[in-house]
Amino acid sequence: MENSQAETGKFALNYGLIVGAVGIAFGVMLYTMDMHYERGLAVQGTQTLILVVGIVLGIYQFKKANLNFMTLSEALKVGAGVALIAGILGILYFYIFSNFIEPEYMDKIYEIAKQQALIDNPKLTEEEIDKGIEMQKSFSWMSYPIILIMNILIGLVVGVITGLILKKDRPAY
Repeated sequence: MENSQAETGKFALNYGLIVGAVGIAFGVMLYTMDMHYERGLAVQGTQTLILVVGIVLGIYQFKKANLNFMTLSEALKVGAGVALIAGILGILYFYIFSNFIEPEYMDKIYEIAKQQALIDNPKLTEEEIDKGIEMQKSFSWMSYPIILIMNILIGLVVGVITGLILKKDRPAY
């Protein structure tokens, strides 16, 4: 059983690194195309799709390497592990990007949010919106653990679904 756990960790690490690298490449592509402020469905959907595809591939390849046997527990380990590693890499990239590559990134994001809030809530004054944004700034550090938790939840959900579809128990001898 310990051999199986080591294998799940290896697949989680390898595919997590791949998914993280592809996610970072997507982020760099957005930056070079001056689309890094876009947060629409297409961008969010593409980022989620990259994660989901990487998790499914990691689970599938684990099963293939494990003589076509896999338990639901193993699928969950690989899925959550891939999501965890990819999330950590994504957070490291975002930290480096928003603090060193484009230090004014968060200020621009808050300005975009302010303009959108003025459009969406015409009854609010600019001072009220500024207070809300200042409150958001004080809690901005929470985005890092939230991103990680969301990634892991996606990994668990995809792991359960993929595991239920691909599950194949070893025959009892």
